[in-house]
Amino acid sequence: MDETPIVLPVQMKLWQWVSDYYMCSLGEVFKAAIPAGLKSTKKKNSHATRVEELDFEVRPIHPLTEHQTRAYDQIKESWQQKPTCLLHGVTSSGKTEVYIHLIDEAIREGKQVLYLLPEIVLTTQLTERLRRVFGSRLGIYHSKYSDAKRVEVYRKQLSDEPYDIIVGVRSSVLLPFRRLGLVIVDEEHETSFKQQDPAPRYNARSVALVMASMVGAKTLLGSATPSMESYENALKGKYGLVTLKQRYENMMLPEVEVVDMKEERRRKMATGLFSSRLLAEIRQTLDAGYQVILFQNRRGYSPMIECKVCGWVPQCPRCDVSMTFHRRLAMLSCHYCGYSVPVPEICPQCETKSLTSKGFGTERIEDTLSKLFPHATVKRMDLDTTRSRAHYEELLTDVKERRADILVGTQMVAKGLDFAGVRLVGILDASSMLRQPDFRAYERGFQLMAQVAGRAGRHELRGKVILQSMEVSASVIAQVVNHDYEGMFREQIEERRQFSYPPFCRLTDIYVKHKDMAVAEHMAEEMAAVLRRVFGTRVLGPVAPPVARQQSLHIRKITLKAETSASPSAVSARLTEIVNYIKSKDVFRSASVVLDVDPL
Repeated sequence: MDETPIVLPVQMKLWQWVSDYYMCSLGEVFKAAIPAGLKSTKKKNSHATRVEELDFEVRPIHPLTEHQTRAYDQIKESWQQKPTCLLHGVTSSGKTEVYIHLIDEAIREGKQVLYLLPEIVLTTQLTERLRRVFGSRLGIYHSKYSDAKRVEVYRKQLSDEPYDIIVGVRSSVLLPFRRLGLVIVDEEHETSFKQQDPAPRYNARSVALVMASMVGAKTLLGSATPSMESYENALKGKYGLVTLKQRYENMMLPEVEVVDMKEERRRKMATGLFSSRLLAEIRQTLDAGYQVILFQNRRGYSPMIECKVCGWVPQCPRCDVSMTFHRRLAMLSCHYCGYSVPVPEICPQCETKSLTSKGFGTERIEDTLSKLFPHATVKRMDLDTTRSRAHYEELLTDVKERRADILVGTQMVAKGLDFAGVRLVGILDASSMLRQPDFRAYERGFQLMAQVAGRAGRHELRGKVILQSMEVSASVIAQVVNHDYEGMFREQIEERRQFSYPPFCRLTDIYVKHKDMAVAEHMAEEMAAVLRRVFGTRVLGPVAPPVARQQSLHIRKITLKAETSASPSAVSARLTEIVNYIKSKDVFRSASVVLDVDPL
């Protein structure tokens, strides 16, 4: 940047907090917060109104239902006592309508509103709905916009006539606001709010809470499946808690039917990843003129290919993972570093033409469905099909206008989408979500399954969910069937308390990376020893993470547990001091250390 952009004092204070709390440089925060190419705004504010000022007929706000009105009033009452409130509303309960009424009131009081969403794909549906109410007072900010458009939004926020409402994903929390009065974090449980790489590795939900506190704004967290940290804070009285347990127009929650895939395969009734029960329901749903959503949290055609003769599996040369097969592109790709190569025609190890795909990704499911239901239009929603704004907008329009009969997707389909024609949802492999080596596996599995189930039957007849699993006896399966968030929470919170995991402690993951595995191991062991002298048994590891080599760097992981009563700044200071001490040694100078505070 040739000139320093204008920065508001509160904005600067927030950026400094992000730098200190997440243990990153202020320069890294600037890079994340300031759009590329932004120079001094003093001469260019005249162009600030260029972005997204489309002509929409502004319509009156829909009146709230009795249940929504009660929730609205309770939120307002809660804010009298606490600045943050958690709205726990079941899927399709009309949380967005409550948000719209709260936004309208804030704007009438002369305040600005920040509306945070976890996924870019959600902004398309929501933006059209909000534009019908608020017109050109609404601004949008996310990474699918060009740098030029993001610069214009940034400049407009610094002008004398900024947007009254900003709708955006996590980066929008770093925008400047002059009179912020309300922050809404929708789907607050979503891990997409956490920036994983590169630095700053911040959680937009946490940053939003801090920003609102700095300026005296109110915050509303909303979710049908709140994060355990937020729900515990609400139960302890740190946040207000409002529940909305009735679906809009008293529609019933979907019926969830569990299919035992072990039994299906034993009886040879399954067709690939599809049970006979799911195929029958898909056929019946399509014949009735309704739509289907199928959820498989793995993209590509298959997770790997394998030689049937010698067992060769192509591995990424830079990472310790097998390469994913993308059939349409005829490529093998690493989903960690992006390395890609054409699919070989013969096995390079035994030179036979015996290569076969193993497992199911969304691309393979799409192809299989097209053969099983040749008269149905099948669409796919994953990272490969939504790389541009035009692509995902076209896809959403096709589903909304019923030009797609079946939508296959990764977790993108679980995040707040609202399609009137969807009557059936299929969860193809629930077991894979529960087998992750993560203390949050059951919580996340419940959230994903409950959220994607909530896409069914939102407007007309009661929806149905077919949940396929190899482990039908797992407690979380029964909790999804019964829509029992509280039961899941009680079970998991007791485990967290017993083994001292969040929300009963704060975690910091320390990753040591080096191209030489011996150096990485040596550095990690030495760092862990020094950390134990300071933090004692709060230090876990070092261990090799599930993917122990990425982008040609060997990785070792150390985890630090700190009591919630411990001063974050004191922990940060000691940890930074130890990292700098270890890195000052000649043998470790070429290594890198990554600190991930509050990892998800």
